[in-house]
Amino acid sequence: MKADRTLIERRIVFLVLALAVALPLIFPLGLRTKGTPLTKKAYDLVDQTPTGSVVILSFDYDPSTVTELQPMAQAILEHAWKKGHKVIATAMWPQGSQMADMAFENVQAKLGQKEYGRDYINLGYKVGGMVVIQGMGRNFKTVFPKDTSGLNYEDIPLLKTVKSLRDIKYVVSLSAGDPGLKDWVLTAHDKYGVSVAGGTTAVSAPGFLPYVNDQKQLYGLMGGLKAAAEYELLMEYEGPASLNMNPQSVAHVLILVLIAIGNIKAWRKRKAALKSGEVANG
Repeated sequence: MKADRTLIERRIVFLVLALAVALPLIFPLGLRTKGTPLTKKAYDLVDQTPTGSVVILSFDYDPSTVTELQPMAQAILEHAWKKGHKVIATAMWPQGSQMADMAFENVQAKLGQKEYGRDYINLGYKVGGMVVIQGMGRNFKTVFPKDTSGLNYEDIPLLKTVKSLRDIKYVVSLSAGDPGLKDWVLTAHDKYGVSVAGGTTAVSAPGFLPYVNDQKQLYGLMGGLKAAAEYELLMEYEGPASLNMNPQSVAHVLILVLIAIGNIKAWRKRKAALKSGEVANG
């Protein structure tokens, strides 16, 4: 009987949690997150870079972290295009190239008027991490002789002025792990003097804080879905990150409430057991 009751309680909890996630998606609550200096710093790097600059967005993640990092990538890409930057997409993860294509497609559908080969290019995935970045620092063409569609490097107008990493104004790495943001910081920034900002999953962000606060090697850091929503707020629009913050916030509150209820039940049960023991001893 007790086991059946526990099973029913679990099912109720799962049902309530499912409703807490689903209902805000159907009926958005309009919750808005508050910006942080780390996200603002990354925003300022993009915002203050001159029109016409060639920049790199590195898609160093795969579909397992798309919920956190893809909205971030799209917000930065939209910002870069609105500032007139020429965007090169690279990837250190095998499926990063597909993530780049998806970001280009989604932002292009919103903004339009961007020409492949002149305004943006997808150079695709290269294995090697830091070694690849070092190669880009010496000679870009030797690392990426062709783009993902097979176009030769010399036939891509956007790349006419790009000989090495020193011709890049900034790099933003959207990173789910290794290889990723750390490699860009230690190579592109430390060795070649390129400004680097980054976006990571929420759980990875604390590990990069020393690169921002102590060493000044990172020009801004975005951690998880909340940071993506902060960037959208700075861009003055409500995108997928802002919308997904509604169910996430409600789910977090519900979990705290459930933890409190569980602790109260455990305390009452313990109190009852102690009282029964006192009666028995009496």
